[in-house]
Amino acid sequence: MTSPLKDQIAAEFARHEPEVLALSHRIGEHPELAFEEYKTTAAIVDLLRDHGGFVIKKGVGGLDTAFTATAGPGPLALGLCAELDALPGIGHGCGHNVIAAGAVGAALALAPVADELGLTVRLLGTPAEERGAGKTILLRKGVFDGLHAALMMHPTLKDMATPHIRALGTWTVEYHGQTGHASRPFDARNAADAVTVAQVAVGLLRQQKQDSDRIHVVVKEAGTAVNVIPGHAVVEVGVRSDTLAEVEILWARVRNCFEAGALAAGVRLEISEPLMWLNGFRHDADLAELFQTNAEALGRTFPDYPDRSLGSTDMAEVSVHMPAIHPVLSFDRPAEEGNHTAAFARAACGPEGDRAVHDGGLALAWTIADAAQDERIRARLTANGPFTWTGAQP
Repeated sequence: MTSPLKDQIAAEFARHEPEVLALSHRIGEHPELAFEEYKTTAAIVDLLRDHGGFVIKKGVGGLDTAFTATAGPGPLALGLCAELDALPGIGHGCGHNVIAAGAVGAALALAPVADELGLTVRLLGTPAEERGAGKTILLRKGVFDGLHAALMMHPTLKDMATPHIRALGTWTVEYHGQTGHASRPFDARNAADAVTVAQVAVGLLRQQKQDSDRIHVVVKEAGTAVNVIPGHAVVEVGVRSDTLAEVEILWARVRNCFEAGALAAGVRLEISEPLMWLNGFRHDADLAELFQTNAEALGRTFPDYPDRSLGSTDMAEVSVHMPAIHPVLSFDRPAEEGNHTAAFARAACGPEGDRAVHDGGLALAWTIADAAQDERIRARLTANGPFTWTGAQP
């Protein structure tokens, strides 16, 4: 399991770990929303510049807060994704501070041995995972070009090397009616009534969907005063399934529910183009196995959970174009608190988050080193040359 080279990587990781953990805490304590991660990006870039050895490019892919930091000139190019954004009202309830810091720690640990391993290591600062599909934008703008594979890890409540990550589509739905005084309801067309009808229809539809499907609805706007009948309402809708083809099938039925609301209330319906349109994840088996072995060497266990669900991510879009992994490491939290909660955000800035930075970051670094030294895996990853965005879907 261990080797002199991996011991060197571990020593490098340990040397930088105090700064890396401080970075995690700083990001966690100053959360920024999608496409607004200016302080987060600056903190990461400043740390990398302090240690040298990286060629840094900011504002890549046309996104102000996206960046790349590259070390090594080797023929095998592997990317580490650092997610940056937080959740509205919750902060880093998905632990992106842990993801970013772990990736930074891995990059710092690998930089001194990149030449020896024949590696190019590229750290990618990827904004807007929670809302905006930043990685999809960067992929299509060529920021992932030149890579043979991309890796990241994510904190959650379970240790899983290959979690079940579903496809996702999201939309904004608007109803346009007629505002009126509550004392003269016959003069108005109530957009909030359309929302109510649609929600009831979606609730009934949930009885007849596949077990693996998910439908999410949140009302963003449906009136501002009790004595004013709202003529405008806004709803956000998310549909998940195993594949995008299945998302399309389910969305057609969900859309009917919103059309029924418009018909019943006598209002006009407007539906946006998909805000997010993400594939299900395709795990690279070799890289996932290496990560699990390395994480186990650090004390992690990977039970055979009956439920391996994890939601959706824009990293899945990367995974259908190049080899990729998205393993998850657990926080020791009660399951009912879960991700996307204030409790998880607090844990991400505490000892549990620090442990995930250490285990996840070092396991990623070791995984990249193992892949670079395994002739079969290296040959497979480089067989078709580095990735170049052409617009073609696999």
